[in-house]
Amino acid sequence: MNDFKRRDFLKATVGVAAGTALGTGSALLPAEAVAQQYKAAPEKGAKLRVLRWKRFVQGDEDVWAANTKKFTQMTGIEVRVDAEGWEDVRPKAAVAANVGSGPDIIISTMEDAHQYPDKLVDVTDVANYLGAKYGGWFESSKAYGMEGKRWVAIMMGAAGNAMVYRESSLKAAGFDAFPKDMPGFLKLCQALKAKGTPAGFALGNATGDSSWTHWLVWAFGGKLVNEKNQVAINSPETIAALEYSKQLYETFIPGTLSWLDPNNNKAFLDGQLHLTANGISIYYAAKTSPDPKLQEMAKDIEHAAFPVGVTGKRAVLNLVFPMMIFKYSKYPNAAKEYLRFMMEREQYVPWQEASIGYVCHPLAGYESSPFWTADPKNTPYRDCMKDMRPNSFAGSMGYASAAAVADFIIPNMVAEAASGSKTPKEAAERAQQRAERYYKV
Repeated sequence: MNDFKRRDFLKATVGVAAGTALGTGSALLPAEAVAQQYKAAPEKGAKLRVLRWKRFVQGDEDVWAANTKKFTQMTGIEVRVDAEGWEDVRPKAAVAANVGSGPDIIISTMEDAHQYPDKLVDVTDVANYLGAKYGGWFESSKAYGMEGKRWVAIMMGAAGNAMVYRESSLKAAGFDAFPKDMPGFLKLCQALKAKGTPAGFALGNATGDSSWTHWLVWAFGGKLVNEKNQVAINSPETIAALEYSKQLYETFIPGTLSWLDPNNNKAFLDGQLHLTANGISIYYAAKTSPDPKLQEMAKDIEHAAFPVGVTGKRAVLNLVFPMMIFKYSKYPNAAKEYLRFMMEREQYVPWQEASIGYVCHPLAGYESSPFWTADPKNTPYRDCMKDMRPNSFAGSMGYASAAAVADFIIPNMVAEAASGSKTPKEAAERAQQRAERYYKV
């Protein structure tokens, strides 16, 4: 790295907080943030290894790699990025934490950072810097990224969840707009099946796409635990949700009980499926495909918010991505610098744009990015981290909530009741027993 680039880089990392203007529409950094400005200097000879999940949209992978290359050119720090499926990253992160060896940075899912917070580098300085510069962290970002008063992970963002449907099929089923309540939603699914254009939602152990089951339970007022972290899933509210799931399942395309994250994407793009819950990856694949049939399908794809249940408020779970630095890393400062660099506007916004918002931002300063409204089909995904409910609801985040979501307790419960392998009462009782193994009194 030449001297000019090195000087510029050090200025950016050490002095950028003091007195600089912030992102679009923001004010100057508050005095407290300036006092705690980020000043980590990368170790000499640092090399980093990063493990993250495999891309669902090509633009994500391409621009992430380009930004990583840019980081190396500016710092001289070599970075190797490996990618695994969502289902594989989580156990590998747990193994790394237990044995004290592995990638310097692991970008995993949900509240993995709360399973082994004592194994992770404190990144409060980076989080404070980014939060002050980019409009503050959303509450969901704090919930997943913080353990007590310290940050143990920097949130990359979340894969937004919305209803994905064919507009022509919706109209053919007799609907002018997507239903906003639970009775209307069931009627739509029933009408779609009658027209031979069915819905389908993942009921297998899908890391991301099974999260719709949490929305279903919440929509009827059910919850895994109460405010005191006491298991409360076996309730009349949950039973009502499971009775509804039986009717809903009758409208599904066959095979959903074994679906993992890629299955509904493939079925939708193949024309077998006309309504599902997913990120923006289905639309992205159709829109960017060289196949004229898929390009035509993209024009017919629409997105809508999940219907609202008894609470009257949006209550949706999205798949969040914590970026964790492990204490065994020989180069923690270099790792911090990599995360800071990747979250800066110059890198983050082009990366979001390239994947049309597949990963929604965790910082308020990025919600005004033009691409969210340039194509109205992107907009339903814009506020997913701002509006989402953490899976630990209504209790607190911690080892128990992390273990419960990793064990697919709610998705399995809904699958059992919906398919008829257990009665709603039996499915709720089993979920209660499974959860109590983690939420020990």
